[in-house]
Amino acid sequence: MGLWDKLSTELRTAGKAAQEALDEGKIRLEIFRVRQLADKAAQALGYAIHRARKEGKEADADTIARLESTLAEHEAEAKRLEEALAANTAAGAAPPPPPPTA
Repeated sequence: MGLWDKLSTELRTAGKAAQEALDEGKIRLEIFRVRQLADKAAQALGYAIHRARKEGKEADADTIARLESTLAEHEAEAKRLEEALAANTAAGAAPPPPPPTA
């Protein structure tokens, strides 16, 4: 039975490592997606200001405020996700417990 217990322990360890890698990948993809949304908001903000200046007008304050708010929300979400990723990475950086002796 010692061999089966050892095999079972190794399989559980491998499964846990695989799940942690998948979780990290999901967080990294979400960070990428949120960063893209922040970039789109920043781009829209820049275009709004550019168009207003090109027309010799003042940029619409409501539009600017809305775009700045959207950008800030996306940046805050990206920061939160990056902190979660760092916490997961730090937790995963601990050495695994030693295998039980049979």
